[in-house]
Amino acid sequence: MDGSARAGQDRAKDFDKKTMTTHILPPASPFPTSFGLIGILRRWDWPTVAVMVLCAGGFALALTLPAGWGLFSWPLLVLALTLHSSLSHEMLHGHPFNSHRASTVIGLFQPGLFVPYLRFRALHLAHHRDADLTDPYDDPESNYLDPAVWDRMGPVARAVLGVNNTLLGRMALGPLIGMGTFLWGDLRRMARGEREVALHWVAHLPGVVVTLWLVGLSAMPLWAYLAACYAALSVLRIRTFLEHQAHEKARGRSVIIEDRGLLAFLFLNNNYHAVHHMHPSVAWYRLPAIYRARKARFLWMNRGYVFRSYGEVFGRYLLRRKDPVAHPLWQGPRK
Repeated sequence: MDGSARAGQDRAKDFDKKTMTTHILPPASPFPTSFGLIGILRRWDWPTVAVMVLCAGGFALALTLPAGWGLFSWPLLVLALTLHSSLSHEMLHGHPFNSHRASTVIGLFQPGLFVPYLRFRALHLAHHRDADLTDPYDDPESNYLDPAVWDRMGPVARAVLGVNNTLLGRMALGPLIGMGTFLWGDLRRMARGEREVALHWVAHLPGVVVTLWLVGLSAMPLWAYLAACYAALSVLRIRTFLEHQAHEKARGRSVIIEDRGLLAFLFLNNNYHAVHHMHPSVAWYRLPAIYRARKARFLWMNRGYVFRSYGEVFGRYLLRRKDPVAHPLWQGPRK
């Protein structure tokens, strides 16, 4: 290998190390330090604040519309709950207030009911250890199972999980399977004496009470509200369905979906998932431009794991399994 080629590889390795680093804390504010209200407001991420206002408005409108408007209010509620989940993801990464305390206070109110913000934050930040992506044990968001666990399963469980690995199955069954696994895991942790998990759930309860009180004041039946919460989780399963794949290299495990439509907005551009994992502190609205500026580099980094749109994803995988349930490259200890 000649010197120029070796130098090019060295530069690529340096880029790889830099971009694959997970920065949990948000970057320093670009504005000079200043005191008082003006200084605080200048540090806010205003595009994200605007989306928060839009989301709150949609949620409020869905619950204040009179009876008989269900064909409009219920889909609006699903959209608002989906968007709120994406905003919660932004908050745990430091947006829009660049304040851990402010994000926590606001994030504790989860109108989607099923996932406490503090549990989501703890598990998601653990998920950002890129070396563990897709690991059946160490990645809290992995959809793969240890092959030994898969081998011990009966035919009914295997059939259900096989259907769950199609996009339609993931949308229909995924919230139930995912929440059941999540709740069972947290109950086991609390039984083992993990007080932090219990505290996360306790902190979640006041927001649940407030949400149910607001629903009680509205014309929307409780069953319809709970169905909307489930439907929002179903929409979110479109994003998580293939955002990671099994790959020998960590940088090849995160997808890019070049979509700029409604789903991309509801997911706050998390469809540029490889870009997000390389730059987790970057705000959602900057991800597309970063991708376009270095598209060839990102596609080289993630080994070409890319789709043109969510339409392509639906066309390929609505009724077809994308992955095996058992991790195809698992080399860890069997449990």
